[in-house]
Amino acid sequence: MFSFFTKSNKSINHAYFSPGDTCLNAIIAAIKSARQSVHICVFTISDDRITRTILQAHRSGIKVRVLTDNEKLYDKGSDIRELAQAGVAVRVDNTTNHMHHKFAVVDNQTILTGSYNWTRSAALYNHENLLVTSEKNIVSDFSREFDRLWAEMVSLN
Repeated sequence: MFSFFTKSNKSINHAYFSPGDTCLNAIIAAIKSARQSVHICVFTISDDRITRTILQAHRSGIKVRVLTDNEKLYDKGSDIRELAQAGVAVRVDNTTNHMHHKFAVVDNQTILTGSYNWTRSAALYNHENLLVTSEKNIVSDFSREFDRLWAEMVSLN
């Protein structure tokens, strides 16, 4: 179902919607497809299915980095501290403002972005969206933004 992560010269462009598991499955497939790196920039992560996939990637040697909002660290169900304790590089904003992005860069080749929160409620109840694209200009823009935010945020571990 999610074969668009195979290497080819064709551009990947696909939209997914929730409620339902299509956004969740696309995120999991993207992380599992990673060969080098997964850079995640999301407001929070509280869906254990995504967390397990991130941990599996990290343990298999994929370079995983997570940027998130500092206020979400202590929310009920937040998996951010678990990721940091497992050795995943995690940085948080250190401001009263929110780091409210929801995107990921996989192997500097694919972007996942949209309103979809990486939470179980997003899959079960919310009307949200996820766009997956390999358009080079978009990948470059999001990669640059991730690096900029990584440099300014504070390490959790």
